[in-house]
Amino acid sequence: MTVGYDAIWGALPFPAFVIARDNSVELSNPAAEQLLNVSSRQMRGRSVTEMFGKNTVFADTIDKARTGADRVTQYNVVVSVAENTTLPCTLKVCNFDNSNNTLLVIIEPTGSAEKIHRSLTHLSAVRTVTTMAGMFAHEIRNPLAGISGAAQLLGMNAEPDDAELAELIGQEASRIGSLVDRVESFIDQRPIERQAVNIHDVLDRAIRAAQAGYARTIRFIKEFDPSLPEASGDPDMLLRAIQNIVKNATEAVDDHRGVIRIRTFYQTGIRFSAGGNRTESLPLQVEIVDNGPGIPPTLIAEVFEPFVTSKAEGSGLGLALVSQTVAAHGGMVECESENGRTVFRIRLPVWQM
Repeated sequence: MTVGYDAIWGALPFPAFVIARDNSVELSNPAAEQLLNVSSRQMRGRSVTEMFGKNTVFADTIDKARTGADRVTQYNVVVSVAENTTLPCTLKVCNFDNSNNTLLVIIEPTGSAEKIHRSLTHLSAVRTVTTMAGMFAHEIRNPLAGISGAAQLLGMNAEPDDAELAELIGQEASRIGSLVDRVESFIDQRPIERQAVNIHDVLDRAIRAAQAGYARTIRFIKEFDPSLPEASGDPDMLLRAIQNIVKNATEAVDDHRGVIRIRTFYQTGIRFSAGGNRTESLPLQVEIVDNGPGIPPTLIAEVFEPFVTSKAEGSGLGLALVSQTVAAHGGMVECESENGRTVFRIRLPVWQM
């Protein structure tokens, strides 16, 4: 491959292989190395049947591409990637170089494809709310200021019963103003001033704040990887996002039997669009796991969308703001939930000078 193609090949977020005329592996990308836990050098020259087995969907799809089909796509199939390990995916095979009769094979893990698509959808929804907030916040504040001022004037000269109503009007106006403040938090679209961030310091601050206040009776377990490199971003913005997730977790668990486990680790092979033609490698992983009853299945797919909440008093803006903040850092946030275990996973880029 040329230098330009090498960059594209290395940036592909899904495992990819170039299969030679004799059905041996000619090339494989970093995502393929991560999937099979085998280096490209070790894979080179090994047959497809040796790597993925005989009479498998992988071998069958390649055979179909060899028989004249220019492009073969198998949706919702299962590929064996190691002993006793399978991967649900979409398998795509097409001609790579007709003169050499080589094929390009791309494995799109179903879960990964869905998560990336869902993250992009959530980000689009948050951007829509940003536009709406900018349009309406100013229009709401003007009459709200008039209502608050009128309520104060009425209260100054009113009879006791009327003064009580005037005070109620003022309190409700103040509550609406607080909600507008929260909506306006989406409006600031200035670029992040990135710096090296010790993510463990950020997590410790979030845990200490929780334990000093609303989470006094809840047990926190830290499983930090001490070798983790520094993240790239704004520490205060990341702190607010993590505090939001931690707050939700503490509200979900039992006051006396609740456990929140916070884990960090390094995992290669994940890349995410960071705008234009640029992609971010996202090896830094933060998991916040609680033992609460879980998120209702009807909400799990939309949990990061604005105004979606299962709380009677919730605004549905907290996790949407988390999604916006993480995306602004070039990262992605995911959620998996079942009874007794809910996981929020944040993937972040590494700081580079």
